[in-house]
Amino acid sequence: MPVTTLEKNTETQNSIAMNPEVERQDLVSTAAKHLEPFCFSYRFTDAMLMGADVKTVGKYLDAHQGWFTRCAQPMQVNALGKNGYDLTIGRFSSFGYVVEPKVGLELLPQESGVYHIKTVEIPNYTAPGYDVNFNAQMRLVDTVDGDRLGTKIDWDLDLRVFIHFPKFIYKLPTGVIQGTGDKLLKQIVNRVSKQLTHKVQHDFHGNLGLKIPKG
Repeated sequence: MPVTTLEKNTETQNSIAMNPEVERQDLVSTAAKHLEPFCFSYRFTDAMLMGADVKTVGKYLDAHQGWFTRCAQPMQVNALGKNGYDLTIGRFSSFGYVVEPKVGLELLPQESGVYHIKTVEIPNYTAPGYDVNFNAQMRLVDTVDGDRLGTKIDWDLDLRVFIHFPKFIYKLPTGVIQGTGDKLLKQIVNRVSKQLTHKVQHDFHGNLGLKIPKG
C-alpha cells in the first residue's frame, strides 16, 4: 500500500529540520513522554447491499476465516486464535513522521443479526508510539427487491488513534497537528472501507453465483 502524505504547512516546513533516514524506533524514543499523546478520531457509517436473505448472508459472515483473509488483501492478515486477526493497515506519513500501523481485531459471533468488532492485543507486539481503539458493528436488515429477498448490512465504526509523536512534531501548532491527523485518518478509513466493501460484495456474490444488487 503506498505512502500517503498530507501537504505540509510551508511555514513549519522551513522552520523544522527532519531527517527521513532516522529509524522509526529512534523517532519514537525521542518522544517527550511527559507530553500527552494526540488523539485522532473518526466516526464512520456506511451500508452494503447483498442479493440474498439475512440467513444466507449471516452464514457467510459467520465463516469469516475465509472471506476476511481474502478480502482484506493487500493488507497483511494473520490469524489470532479463533476469531481474531493481526492486521497491518499500510504505511503512512505526515510531517516527515512515518508509521505502519498494526491492529488486532476480534470478530465476535453475531447476536440476533448484529456483529461486533473490537480491538484486541497482538501477542508479543508493542506498538511503536501509538495505540488503536477500534469499535465497530454490522447489522443485518431484511430488504425486498420485487419478489426477491435481500439484505442490507449497516456498518458503524468508532475509531480512535493515540500517537506519541517525536519532540519536533510538538513544535507545530496544535491545530495543525490535530487537523492533519484527523484528515489523514478519515482518508485511510474511507479508502480501506471502500476497498473492503467492493471485495466482500464480489466474494459473496461470486461464490453463490448471484448478481450484485444496484444501489
